[in-house]
Amino acid sequence: MFTGDEDVEATALRAQGWSISAIARHLDRDRKTVRGYLNGKRPGERRRVEPDPFDRFVPYLRQRLTDDPHVWASALFDEVQLLGFELSYPSFTRGLRARELRPHCEACAGVKGRVTIEIEHPPGEEIQWDWVELGEAPWRDDAHLLVGSLPCSGRFRGVFAEAEDQAHLIEALDEVLRRLGGTARRWRVDRMATVVDPGSGRLQRSFVPVAKHYAVSVVPCPPRRGNRKGSVEKSIHFATQRFWRTMTAITIVDAQAQFDRFCERIGDRRTRPIARLEAILGVDAAASLLAERGRRRPTVADLAELEPLAPLPAAVYPATIEQPAKVGPSALVAFEGNAYSVPPGLVGAQVSVRHRLGAVGIEIVSPAGVLLASHRRERPGIGVVVRAPEHDNALQAEVLAAFSTAPPCRRKANRPPSPAARAEAARLLGTTTTAGDDVVVDLAAYQALVDTMGRRDHEASA
Repeated sequence: MFTGDEDVEATALRAQGWSISAIARHLDRDRKTVRGYLNGKRPGERRRVEPDPFDRFVPYLRQRLTDDPHVWASALFDEVQLLGFELSYPSFTRGLRARELRPHCEACAGVKGRVTIEIEHPPGEEIQWDWVELGEAPWRDDAHLLVGSLPCSGRFRGVFAEAEDQAHLIEALDEVLRRLGGTARRWRVDRMATVVDPGSGRLQRSFVPVAKHYAVSVVPCPPRRGNRKGSVEKSIHFATQRFWRTMTAITIVDAQAQFDRFCERIGDRRTRPIARLEAILGVDAAASLLAERGRRRPTVADLAELEPLAPLPAAVYPATIEQPAKVGPSALVAFEGNAYSVPPGLVGAQVSVRHRLGAVGIEIVSPAGVLLASHRRERPGIGVVVRAPEHDNALQAEVLAAFSTAPPCRRKANRPPSPAARAEAARLLGTTTTAGDDVVVDLAAYQALVDTMGRRDHEASA
């Protein structure tokens, strides 16, 4: 086979009028090889002996994909099999990709195939937020993880939450910020309904005090432009693939502890291009820092140390978490993985559990808002049972009062109607009986009663 230089030289010599034999002697190649390259052929390449069986179906597939660009390849495979396609499914999908038969859909493809560019993120300028729902959590159906990512350094932290409502969002935001060590000047979020009105894109009025509390500006992403917050999207992808798939925790508390260790020991040790460090410190200072720490490239932790984050308020914004619950058979109400007591007379009732962020206690109230019990809030997820002394004493008294030493009832005993029951039967039939007599039904009276009832039904229907 020709090298690239030989191919170019043979073409140039042929254009100058050289013969095939002269070129072959000059390049020390066989004449048939020279002639094949000059004629556009590639000697040595194996060619298909018979036509590709896929080509016969290309017009049909092109038309089907023009009509419906999103039809599944498996569905098309079923169709072409009925038309005589005999190759395997992998050969079918390979043929689709090689011929690029599926048209590009800009509206549905997201960022695939779209031109992108790096966005400059000065240190401490922005933090990006997003929720991720993780299915098949060991402790419940789905896990809710809020992730905050600093796009300049790539450092991210996350907090597991019970739900994605605004109160839980505020609590998780504050915990993520305290793990990061401060807040950026701007928060970038997707169009989550608890922060931004999905229709207008404006900040929710209920979230305005939250932004003021942390002294930040909130910027929503444009609709269907996930690449605008690509830092947090990539952080979520990294966390789900490197942490969630192999997580061994079975409670939300253990999962949070493992995730915090993962972020520090693995997430912060990822290397970053030297150009990022040089853009912050300059070439000489960046080289000095790397030499001091014995590294060739900076890590996420190195860049995060240089981000000037603003200090946080002393306490979280005082939003109120309210969660409906049902009182269990033990007069307990479940909340955040723990159980709290109520008076025993409320077993089976619907109540609400309230917790004001920053406060140390919780309140259990009725649907009408009446306070039923209050307790000190325990650390979420540890499985502790909290009982007030008065609730414990009242429940013990009720349980002991329900105890009985009497034997169970006999199921096969003879129990004829009692005298009182016979008297009631006689009253219903309009007769009287003496104590101890059997109840005798007068058939004539019974017939008269039936006739009277029949006439009443007939009059009512008429």
